[in-house]
Amino acid sequence: MNILKIGDKAPNFEAKDEKGNTIKLADYAGKKLVVFFYPKASTPGCTVEACNLRDNYQTFLAQGYAILGVSADSAKRQQNFINKNELPFPLLADEDKAVIEAFGVWGPKKFMGREYDGIHRTTFVIDENGVIEDVILKVKTKAHTEQILKTE
Repeated sequence: MNILKIGDKAPNFEAKDEKGNTIKLADYAGKKLVVFFYPKASTPGCTVEACNLRDNYQTFLAQGYAILGVSADSAKRQQNFINKNELPFPLLADEDKAVIEAFGVWGPKKFMGREYDGIHRTTFVIDENGVIEDVILKVKTKAHTEQILKTE
């Protein structure tokens, strides 16, 4: 895994969201962007994390942030995740893992004694100029907003 660091320029990604719209980094020029990578839509930890961001969405907007979720799930699965949890932000269906690999969050993981490749739950905070100003590797799913906005 070659994960991006604070001060790195964010990769100029382009991928489809849950509705099939193309979303790219350039769409967020001049805005602050939170990009959260999560292993799988509708699983317990990912749901808690996404709902924490949803519940604090107005705070993010008030501070000038856009939010974008990314996993390797299909567009249909992402849309179901949004519908079920009333998520107000787009989710990229990065099935070919182009964005996931560009940010360096794909790699070996261990779960219940088994090793496999997957997404490492990671969040990137990108400034108005496309520069990474924070990388959160140890995501607290229940308190993720506080981690991002540094209010803890």
